[in-house]
Amino acid sequence: MKTYVVMGGGGSFGVHAAKYLLDHANPKKVISIGRNSEKPEPFTLNVGKGDPRYEYHQIHLNYEQDRLFELLDKEKPEVIVSFAAQGEGAVSWKNSWRFFETNCVALVKMTEDLMKRDYMERFIQIGTSELYGSVDTASTEETPIRPTSPYAASKAAFDLYLISVANVLKFRMNIIRPSNAYGPGQLLHRVIPRAIVCGLTGQKLPLQGGGRAKKSYIHARDLGRAIHLVSEKAPLGTVYNAGPKEPTAIRELVEMVAKVMGIPFEQLCEMTGDRLGQDSQYWLDSSAIKKDVGWEPEITLEEGIRETVEWAKKYKEVLKDWSQGYVLRA
Repeated sequence: MKTYVVMGGGGSFGVHAAKYLLDHANPKKVISIGRNSEKPEPFTLNVGKGDPRYEYHQIHLNYEQDRLFELLDKEKPEVIVSFAAQGEGAVSWKNSWRFFETNCVALVKMTEDLMKRDYMERFIQIGTSELYGSVDTASTEETPIRPTSPYAASKAAFDLYLISVANVLKFRMNIIRPSNAYGPGQLLHRVIPRAIVCGLTGQKLPLQGGGRAKKSYIHARDLGRAIHLVSEKAPLGTVYNAGPKEPTAIRELVEMVAKVMGIPFEQLCEMTGDRLGQDSQYWLDSSAIKKDVGWEPEITLEEGIRETVEWAKKYKEVLKDWSQGYVLRA
């Protein structure tokens, strides 16, 4: 039985990862760490509630690493999973240093201290498909990195650091670069939950650039399964892409939301100008993670959207007043 720590555990994908580990990893303990206090039930999904194996700690990675290591040295986790990041490429053109402060500098500082601890068996960094930039064919893990936003550049910088210390100093790590994850509990500045809440409340979803851009989507539970399989089976030092075989145009995605909700597409959204720096297509080749640990997505996009619609209906009274914008904080 292992103790797992999930950094960035207050975010929606950290929540799903913690739940997957509780349900499938037979853990001694799952400890989530986030910079904020826990969000209300629609976003925590009551994960870990009443389970003595689960803890949540509010610790700010940038400013409280002394408190972080007091906790880590007490609990001695074998596996640390890091979602910790400033995570919104579209707003990273302003105050870009904030993204490097968290996504690179704070994580490098933490990594250097983790190298002094022999209790940690594996560090799993959750990267991003955005660091490959816009592509015409599916990116493999060997595809040259071409970040097209400060956010993606900051994520790429830490990936490259991890690869270097794994090669030279034998730091025990893996990197998972997932496609766009989604699912119940996701904050409303993301297109799928925002489209659903707009549909429930009669608002219009601004469809940037007409939804021409293509992205790849996986359910957060599929990402949780990838993390568990990598933690159990992957050779140390390896980098894995994790996504579906084909990308989906954002317009097609919103059309699927409208269909599931029984709303005319034209009623759900309005066309707006494209966002600054929008990449035309994210697309991953995930054959390596399938070969090494047997992972591939199991939840179809339509199944995942239906599940997310049911979540939004259940918590409509909270979600209708929740912010649909992204707020950049330290």
